[in-house]
Amino acid sequence: MELPPWLQQAIQARLDEVSARIEHDPELSCVREEKDEAFEGLFAGKDIEQTPEYAEWESRYIVSKGIENERLYMQGLRDGIQLTVSLLGVLTPEEIDTKA
Repeated sequence: MELPPWLQQAIQARLDEVSARIEHDPELSCVREEKDEAFEGLFAGKDIEQTPEYAEWESRYIVSKGIENERLYMQGLRDGIQLTVSLLGVLTPEEIDTKA
């Protein structure tokens, strides 16, 4: 089933928004700084892939990307659940409390 263009655009806009928020996340800035410092250490050695600095950078890069991907996934999951609930017209516990 093909999604309507307006829905594809809405999904893309949400993905862009969440990606930008994660990119500027203060918690990740420390991890990114450590990764960048480790990357700078790469250029001190001649055989870059055999240096401990490369292993350090690679490790920090993998951790950084893992955290970013996990946050993107979880936000996507929350958005998907919220969209499903909205489309089905199901009331959330917060909405039930407000209407009561």
